[in-house]
Amino acid sequence: MNMGLMQTFRQLLLPRPKRKPHPRIIAMSAVARILVFGRMPNPTFDYYLAARLEAEAMPPFEVHDIRRFDPETLEAEGSLVIIVRYASPALLRWIAAQDEKLAGVGLLLDDDIAAVITGREADPGYRFFLWYRAVWPLYRLNRHLDWLWLSTPGLKQALGEPGAKVLPPCPAPRFWQGHDGRKQGDAVVIAYHATGIHVSEHRFLRPVVEQLLALRPEIRVEIFAGPKAQRLWTGLDRVQLFAPVSWTDYLAMDEAQSADILLVPLMASRENASRSPTKHIDAARMGAAGIFSASAAYGPADPSRFILPNDPGLWVKAIVTLIDDVAERAAQAERSRFIVQGLLRQGTEPGSDLL
Repeated sequence: MNMGLMQTFRQLLLPRPKRKPHPRIIAMSAVARILVFGRMPNPTFDYYLAARLEAEAMPPFEVHDIRRFDPETLEAEGSLVIIVRYASPALLRWIAAQDEKLAGVGLLLDDDIAAVITGREADPGYRFFLWYRAVWPLYRLNRHLDWLWLSTPGLKQALGEPGAKVLPPCPAPRFWQGHDGRKQGDAVVIAYHATGIHVSEHRFLRPVVEQLLALRPEIRVEIFAGPKAQRLWTGLDRVQLFAPVSWTDYLAMDEAQSADILLVPLMASRENASRSPTKHIDAARMGAAGIFSASAAYGPADPSRFILPNDPGLWVKAIVTLIDDVAERAAQAERSRFIVQGLLRQGTEPGSDLL
């Protein structure tokens, strides 16, 4: 059995998020408050929910970290519960006990978590964490689930839940209105910021970066990589490696420093088929020009927009163009800001209600 079929078989063994047979139907105007639960703070809440919940005429909302769950602080009557990716046993018990009082229960997902668990790149500890916090809770959560919000049409197709609603990113301005670019004369900084599960992307970029370092001695490269991927970057000068950090620390690092060019490769995989265009948000916050893989997240190949097939030669050529052309870098950085502005506008305009 090939690896793709094995992954598909393993995914079928895992529970999937599924709305209950007769989900509640309620208008947002009838909701007394919104209670958001997850491992807080995290980018999923900040990129998808914060701006929507802060919009005019929305009910008041509270954000709670499941690691410090305290039922004594919660009012169930008329509350809409939104779970962001992860749940805990204590939260599930509270939902079961209070279900009749709640206005409803919803789950927001922005990853094909089953594909990550059954894929080859995540380390065993992260797989177990995803199973315990995101997959195992579904055995109990699905019986209460009225709404399922998913980040992309690809994720909706992968999960096979026809009643799910696609909820694209909608980042509040404070998460992307950052740097306006670096001062001229500084070393050109090229960045690849990834979590610990993008080993294939690191393998693709390693020879690309090696060529760039030889062609342009004025550049500096920064790489976020987990332990497995960090080994791929040994032996290269002017490459600064960072271990993945918490979301709060990552935002603080972006405020303290910036990049000129942000690399966003995506190799073909089940996990990446469900990605959303959130790296435009990171590029906008850094004031960086992005180079993106042609994909469902970023669109078909278009060199004029620096959306490229996964051809190392084309990536080297495009990056050299941006290294040498300050005006083009600024134009591409502005393009990401324009895209993010559009996401915010669409997510908060009338008619884009969560329910």
